[in-house]
Amino acid sequence: MTWISLIVLGLILVLIVRQSAARVSQTPWWLLWLVLMLPAFFIAGWMLLLGNRPVPSGWLIFIFVTSSVLYLVLLRRGQPPLPAPPPNPPTLTTTPTENGKLLNQDEETQLQSCFPWGMYYLQQIEYRPQAVICRGQMRGDANQVYETVERNIAQRFGDRFLVMFQVGLSNKPFFALIPRDRLPQPQQLFRPGLSLGLLALTFLTTTVAGLALVAPDLTAAELRLNPSLLWQGLPYSVSLLLILGIHELGHFATAWYYGVKATLPYFIPLPFAIGTLGAFIQMRSPVPHRRALFDISMAGPIAGLVVTLPVLVWGLQQSEVVQLPSNASEQTLNPQVFSPRISILFALIAKAVFGAALKSDSALHLHPMAVAGVLGLVVTALNLMPVGQLDGGHIVHAMYGHRAGAIIGQVSRLLVLILSFIQPWLFVWALILFFMPAFDEPALNDVSELDNWRDALGLMALVLLLLIIFPVPALLADLLLPAHPIP
Repeated sequence: MTWISLIVLGLILVLIVRQSAARVSQTPWWLLWLVLMLPAFFIAGWMLLLGNRPVPSGWLIFIFVTSSVLYLVLLRRGQPPLPAPPPNPPTLTTTPTENGKLLNQDEETQLQSCFPWGMYYLQQIEYRPQAVICRGQMRGDANQVYETVERNIAQRFGDRFLVMFQVGLSNKPFFALIPRDRLPQPQQLFRPGLSLGLLALTFLTTTVAGLALVAPDLTAAELRLNPSLLWQGLPYSVSLLLILGIHELGHFATAWYYGVKATLPYFIPLPFAIGTLGAFIQMRSPVPHRRALFDISMAGPIAGLVVTLPVLVWGLQQSEVVQLPSNASEQTLNPQVFSPRISILFALIAKAVFGAALKSDSALHLHPMAVAGVLGLVVTALNLMPVGQLDGGHIVHAMYGHRAGAIIGQVSRLLVLILSFIQPWLFVWALILFFMPAFDEPALNDVSELDNWRDALGLMALVLLLLIIFPVPALLADLLLPAHPIP
C-alpha cells in the first residue's frame, strides 16, 4: 500500500507542477518535480534497503525541509524579474533596453495618445525585451480606464498587443503591452478522443470501486465468472462522475461566457481506492478581469454542490444508523462505520435526515450514493482551499488582489497543515498544498475590484470550506448528537 501511495503522490505532483508551477516559473517542470519527490525517493530507497524498518523522524524532517527549500529557490530563480517601480517624474520619459525598442518614434507618439490624461496620466514608457511598460497616475474608475485604453490601443495597433493592467510593487497600477507574436503558441484546444477515453477509463475504475463498497469480500475470480455484478457499482460511479463532471462544466460554461477558451473536462482514473483522482479543465487564454476570474472559479463549486447535496441526502436516506465501535476514531473514513462528527456540514445534513435516531455513539453505514455525496463535499472543500490556482486561490485573488491572495495562500497552507493533526484525512492534501505555488496568474485587468455581492459570496464560500473541513466541536455535538434521544 505504501508503494501505491508513493506512485499516486508522484502522479499528483506531476499534474500540479505542470499545470501551476510551470506557468509562473521558467525552471523546467521535471526538475521541480524531482525536487518535490525527494522525500518519496528517500522513503522508497529506505524501504528497498531496510524493509519495513521505520524511518527516523529526524531524517524525514531534514529531507522534507531540504526538498521544500530547494523547490522554493528553483521556483523563484525561474520567475521573470519584475521591473522596479521608478519615481514619478513630472514629464514623460522613455527607457529603452539593450534589445532596442518595440515601437518606433511615430508608434510611440500614437501610444501616448491612447492614454486620456483625465483618466490615466501617462508619465513614463519603459521598454522591456518582451513588453512595453506604461506607468502613470490613474484618475478614474479602474474598469473604465482599462476599457478605454485597451480600446484606443486596439484602434491604433489592431491585434498587435495584449494589454494588461496590473498593480506594481509600489501599489500603483501600470499597463503592460505584450506583443502577441512573442506569446507562447496556442495548443490544441479540444481533444475529444482523450477526454472520452479518460472518461471511459474513470467510469470503469469508479464502477469497480463502487462494487467494492457493496461487496468488499468479492474476489477478482468471482467477478470474472459473473461480470454482471459490476451493475452494483453503478450508483456510486454515476453519482460521483456526475458530481465531478457538473463541477467542471460549471467552470467550462462560465469561461466560455466570458470569452476565455477552455478545454473539455479531463477525468483522472485511479485503479484502486475511490476509483478517481478527480477531474480538471485547462484555460488556454487570459482571463479578462477579476470579476470574470471570480465567476469562473465560483461556478464550479456551486454547480458541484447543486448535484452533491441531493445525491448525499438521497444516499443518506438509503443508509442506516449503526453503533460506533469503541475502538473506532471519530475521524474514521470507513463507509461502514462513518462518524458524522467528522464534518460540521455533514453532521448538520445527517441530523436533518435521521433526526433523533442519531446519537453521540452513532455511526452510519453509508449507501454507495452517500459515499459519492461525501466525496462531493470533500472535492468542494479541496477546491475551495485559498491557495494558488485552486478555485479558492482564484476567489481570494479576485477578492483581495494578486499579492494579498498570495499571502492568504501562504498562511492557508500552514493552517491546513496544522489542521491535519486534527483531521488526518487532510494530511496528504496539506503536503500537496505546501508544494503548490501560493500565487495565481493575474487577469488582464487585475486592478478593478469586485462588487459587494461577489465579495459576500466569496466569504460564504470560505465559510462553507470551514464547515466541511472542521470536525464537530464538543458544544455543537451536545446539541446535534445527544447521548440519548431528546423526548
